[in-house]
Amino acid sequence: MTMALVQNNTLDLIGNTPLVLLQGPSEAAGCEVWGKCEFANPGASVKDRAALWIIRDAEARGELKPGGTVVEGTAGNTGIGIALVANARGYKTVIVMPDNQSKEKMDTLRALGAELVLVPPTKFADPAHFVHTSRRLAEETEGAVWANQFDNVANRKAHIESTAPEIWQQLEGRIDGFTCAAGTGGTIAGVGLGLKAFDENIRIALTDPHGAALYSYYATGELKAEGTSVAEGIGQGRITANLEGAPIDTQFRISDEAGLEWVARLLREEGLCLGLSSGINVAGAVELGKQLVAEGRKDVRVATILCDTGFRYLSTLYNADWLRAKNLPVFPWLG
Repeated sequence: MTMALVQNNTLDLIGNTPLVLLQGPSEAAGCEVWGKCEFANPGASVKDRAALWIIRDAEARGELKPGGTVVEGTAGNTGIGIALVANARGYKTVIVMPDNQSKEKMDTLRALGAELVLVPPTKFADPAHFVHTSRRLAEETEGAVWANQFDNVANRKAHIESTAPEIWQQLEGRIDGFTCAAGTGGTIAGVGLGLKAFDENIRIALTDPHGAALYSYYATGELKAEGTSVAEGIGQGRITANLEGAPIDTQFRISDEAGLEWVARLLREEGLCLGLSSGINVAGAVELGKQLVAEGRKDVRVATILCDTGFRYLSTLYNADWLRAKNLPVFPWLG
């Protein structure tokens, strides 16, 4: 029996998440598909890593001082991570979030003691966008720093220094491909850069939801969005600082329906309750695995990110009325 790790600091609980072999996706891909269980972080998402590195970076640069405030614009998970890290370090938190995100995320942020500012969803070019609103609030708040997760490369550094080495070590250096979606771009760019530092032949694939522009950018060089997605926290219409120089070798576009199929299967068949971003990532990993197998590679292994827990979406993905309103298939057990 493997004993649980013992940590002397609660922030050391961030990272070192398990990697699990996914049976259904592996069978569908014809190779091993592994999921990095980021829902095992204290804030139940991959964004805890970015939050920790961003706050430590601000402290190291002398911008964040005792009693200060961290302000951020987020779809929710980064805000939750920031609130937890800030609490542990003695800072206040102000989170700006679009008002169309899940109620569970809003309730969680309030429960953690963050000041929550809700704004209508709008295009990034609009000054009222949640990112720009958070920047202005940081500028107007004494002793505050703006986390700026989209363009603060401490975000991707978290994945270069932690996520990528963990995956490499957990798979004992035998990995052929990695894929995930992009929100800020920190995870795909950071893990990609980190893994290619170990082996430049590892194929890094972007898995993009409909409604985002990155699939088109990496396929044709043009930022062009097609369709829509209800997935929270992923999908991007610009090249953020975190995405600059990202080693993307190939790309897949995945529908909400395809992502939801894997959300349903992983819950019913393997006991994993996940959000839609994880389902989209798994669908992309299956496609990447198929691609590598079709090229004649043997004993293929691909990995992806299981971003967060499905318990964060009980009022949306796991609500039959909400799914019907979005013209999405309802999980059979929800009736």
